[in-house]
Amino acid sequence: MRGSVHWSGPPTAKPTLVTPPLPEDPPLLPPTEAAWHAYLVTPQEAPAAIPAPSRRSLIVACGLFVLTLATCLAAGTQFAAAYADGQAASVVELVKALKLFYQNPSRLASGLPFAATLLTILLAHELGHFFTCRHHRIRASYPFFIPFPSLIGTFGAFILMRSAIRTRRALFDVGASGPLVGFVFAVPALLYGVAHAKLVPAIADPNQAEVLFGTPLVLRGLAAILHPGVPVGQLLLHPVGRAAWVGLFATALNLLPAGQLDGGHILRCVSGRLHRVTSLGLPILLIALGFLLHWSGWYIWGAVLLGIGFLRVPPIYDPEPLDMARTIGALIALAIFLLTFMAAPIQIIERSS
Repeated sequence: MRGSVHWSGPPTAKPTLVTPPLPEDPPLLPPTEAAWHAYLVTPQEAPAAIPAPSRRSLIVACGLFVLTLATCLAAGTQFAAAYADGQAASVVELVKALKLFYQNPSRLASGLPFAATLLTILLAHELGHFFTCRHHRIRASYPFFIPFPSLIGTFGAFILMRSAIRTRRALFDVGASGPLVGFVFAVPALLYGVAHAKLVPAIADPNQAEVLFGTPLVLRGLAAILHPGVPVGQLLLHPVGRAAWVGLFATALNLLPAGQLDGGHILRCVSGRLHRVTSLGLPILLIALGFLLHWSGWYIWGAVLLGIGFLRVPPIYDPEPLDMARTIGALIALAIFLLTFMAAPIQIIERSS
């Protein structure tokens, strides 16, 4: 990099361009994060307006959205049928729902409440990232959804950031915006789902149910308020509430405090040393958790985080500490993580034939 610039004036001041001179004897290795102060000059050049993502990427994003809508409709149809019959979710019923695409597509309309709710929550999450990137002049792609024919219909969504995040505060804003916005959209849907839940004791019995869903703290709290004295595991959520559950599950995964996940970005802004420690230790902890609770999903996430650990972490050129508002935001993000995390999110009961 030939030089960097730093803006420390008031937001209403007119920025000027100052190009720092190259050192006479430049170091062979890239400077450390702290050493970048020697290259920073004030005031900083205000970044030029960034171009919108390409039309081709928009077409790809729209195509993936339509495919994800299809897989979520199948999942939602299965949840709608289970809710109507007062039964637990079933992989067998999901297969039947997938067959409706060529047998009777009109019946998939019953899955629309689940699909629309889930896609709205995921889209709100990713647009939170997207517009925050635009605000900080960071090039980012449109949200890309990941279709997957499963009980929850998708592997989530993501955006690609194509330019550096230069300041600690910008990194925090990008990391925290998605989970915070997604949580705000998910809670009202969960409230609706709990309010319209049915009491079905069989869905909490491993001898009768095929699929058992975990119960995050936020679900336990709402159930205790709306259905006092009723075991939360025996409440069959309305499909809208189940979609909110999936959205909260995705929020918890994104807030895992490691690597370049949203939670990792937030923690890195608070303490770089603690971020390095958790990035090394959390994958091992997740793998151990998968072994203890017999949920293979933690093996996958542990392996993903181990792989991310080998990627280069871009430096922060302006490591100015977080202000009070962002520090409070970090505490709110921690609270959301604790409210949404589930040690055993989904358990599929296997029975011998």
